[in-house]
Amino acid sequence: MKLTLFYDGMCPLCQKEMQHLVKYNTAGNLAFVDIMEPGFNELYPHLDWDALNNRIHGQTDTGDVITGLDVTYLAWKLVGKGWVYAPTRWPVIRWFADKFYNVFAKHRYTISYWLTGQRRCERCVLKN
Repeated sequence: MKLTLFYDGMCPLCQKEMQHLVKYNTAGNLAFVDIMEPGFNELYPHLDWDALNNRIHGQTDTGDVITGLDVTYLAWKLVGKGWVYAPTRWPVIRWFADKFYNVFAKHRYTISYWLTGQRRCERCVLKN
């Protein structure tokens, strides 16, 4: 299975996670698309940019679109580290994890500032 990740390249924490995934993506199962790149809407007119900006999205090689922690778990699973996020998909924990993720996604720039001292990246570059 292949997965394309649509992520916010201006979010320092999002960018950091993508850099870790790039490092482990030795089999090439993941592709990375920064929704903040100029021309994104022209390349992906079938996707709702506002929805993508509200939470992480992924598209499988079969065309299925998934969101939130389902994307995160699948991405880490495809690089051989699914156990990191597996508990977030377990019954009961899943409900709480999804609620927490929604709060994180909504406030990611503020949380990034608290944790990194940087609210947004001026020009973060994902190192492939």
